[in-house]
Amino acid sequence: MKNNNIITIDGPSASGKGTLARLLALELNFSLLDSGLYYRAYSYAYSLAGSHKGAKKIFEEYTINNDILNPKIEFQNKNIISDLRTEKIASAASALSAEKETRSNLIYFQRNIGFSNGLIADGRDMGTIVFPEANTKIFLNADQDARALRRYEELEKKGIDTSYSDIKQEIASRDKSDIERKISPLIAAENAVKIDSTNLSIEEVLTIALKAFHSEL
Repeated sequence: MKNNNIITIDGPSASGKGTLARLLALELNFSLLDSGLYYRAYSYAYSLAGSHKGAKKIFEEYTINNDILNPKIEFQNKNIISDLRTEKIASAASALSAEKETRSNLIYFQRNIGFSNGLIADGRDMGTIVFPEANTKIFLNADQDARALRRYEELEKKGIDTSYSDIKQEIASRDKSDIERKISPLIAAENAVKIDSTNLSIEEVLTIALKAFHSEL
């Protein structure tokens, strides 16, 4: 059964999913699910527990606040958001995301996020696996050069020293991994609205996404 209150946004790394998801959530007053943050939180739990069983138990102990502009994940009375933003956790989360146990455990947590007005869910398999009942599904993409430049400029603004060539190589590697993995590969849902944001502003992408949502009501 279709659910008009769920919008999924899938796509490769640095395609602008997170930004679009936040803008849609603010525009529609919907709740937000940043699946990438959940994978990082699971990776953090796994680093502490050393097993999927232990990681799931720790994840259940988290207090998660999915605030659109200021998300918080608390564990043992500490907000661990800053710990989840490290490159070490990001790399570990990428590796763990290919494992069946990781995805099985996180699907449960993602589907039970709880929302009243509506939900914007962004990730790699939101429309295909986690919320197949979503009535509005968006697949957001851009060419690798554009995505690498966006990520480079984002890191540069944060004062993080990096190189465009390294980022482009990392994105290409991540694309290959996401597309070729056997479990929940990165593909567009059959009924997804495909948006190529290579030459579009975020405002133009938002307009297309809102039009897609309202046309499905």
